[in-house]
Amino acid sequence: MKNKYFGTDGIRGTVNQGNITGEKFFKFGLASGTYFKNQKKSKQVAIIAKDTRLSGYTLEPALVSGLVSGGMHVFTLGPLPTNGLAMLTKSMKANMGIMITASHNPYHDNGLKLFGPDGMKLSNQIEKKIEKLIDAKNTKQLTNPKFLGRVKRLEDGNDKYIKILRKNFPKNFNLRGTKIVLDCANGAGYKAAPKLLKDLGAKVISIGIKPNGLNINDKCGSTSPTRMCSAVKKNKAQVGISFDGDADRIIMCDEKGKIIDGDQIIAMLARRWKSKRILRGGVVGTLMSNYGLENFLRNEKIKFYRSKVGDRYVKELMKKLNFNLGGEQSGHVILGKFATTGDGLMVALEVLFSLRKRKKASKLLNVFKPLPQILENITVKDKNIIDRFKCRIAIKMAKALMGNAGRLLIRKSGTESKIRIMGESHDKRLILECIKMIKKSIK
Repeated sequence: MKNKYFGTDGIRGTVNQGNITGEKFFKFGLASGTYFKNQKKSKQVAIIAKDTRLSGYTLEPALVSGLVSGGMHVFTLGPLPTNGLAMLTKSMKANMGIMITASHNPYHDNGLKLFGPDGMKLSNQIEKKIEKLIDAKNTKQLTNPKFLGRVKRLEDGNDKYIKILRKNFPKNFNLRGTKIVLDCANGAGYKAAPKLLKDLGAKVISIGIKPNGLNINDKCGSTSPTRMCSAVKKNKAQVGISFDGDADRIIMCDEKGKIIDGDQIIAMLARRWKSKRILRGGVVGTLMSNYGLENFLRNEKIKFYRSKVGDRYVKELMKKLNFNLGGEQSGHVILGKFATTGDGLMVALEVLFSLRKRKKASKLLNVFKPLPQILENITVKDKNIIDRFKCRIAIKMAKALMGNAGRLLIRKSGTESKIRIMGESHDKRLILECIKMIKKSIK
């Protein structure tokens, strides 16, 4: 049964509409706090971080109010990458962590991602239990005035996060002599990422580090990497790095300005980790992972499995299979040796560590030849439209037309009002024809 509030990656939507209101966030805070308070009696602590959206100033106080009304003490951290929150939830031994973000979406959207005391995103079963509490009568969850929670702002969240990241690398690791173009999407990584790379000795040309509440992901970051690519060529940098709004995704480019997506990063890391005997088990990708990646890993004798789309599902399958590397083409890359969720800055450090011997990014990161892939996102009012007879017939016909020449994937977005159509084949004209058939039935 489909969740009422939670999507593929937390709760997300347009601000001041539907679930993204102060009233709802009070209920989300009260319900999630009540659930986690009941799991651990000794210490009642939640930590909250956010990205740089203007709406965070509206939603955070409502969320905090719900948590403390249920008896949960709260630490607020301000802007911090999502995995920074996950890491600190675990290291501070908090009951839970909440990230206020809409990730790669534009400023007018917002939402939240919840993490348990282990720093992991919540399972579908836990989300359903929290949803029941959201819809229950609030009076049963409100605490006695004597036991209301307290709120404290921590100003050193980014410093704590950076310290944890640096511990995963040798003390003598440095980036002296490396010129990097860094695009932080005017988002949650705008403080931590430039500071860490400069502290390591890199020369950093920064883009997207001046958030104003409305410019997050606006013609910058991992969803719009062209500025990064141009800046790399203009400044003759060795590599370009771009994050999304909450810095859990990374897209890179080599010194020639060629984009390096999540699949290429995963391929490079898989081969390197295997040679260093770090790789455990194999690699988890998703239904969207390029067939070229699957073929490359097969030739390298590395096991490969596909999960549903969403880094949460990647991590769940990694845990089940006991693998320590996985991710998505979109740039969610999970380094199970270091992190519990996607972390753009951690992945960037791991790649830069591999580049430290003055290797060219174009040689290191263009690992396999991808199969031509076309992705179309269609905005719709009702995502269930693809379940209707006319669309089902069109999808069936398009798949028949594609035959064994490639593959088609049609799915509802878990975070936006969109239908995503992906076609993959050596014949680009065939992909476009199949996509056209499906689009026509939707529109």
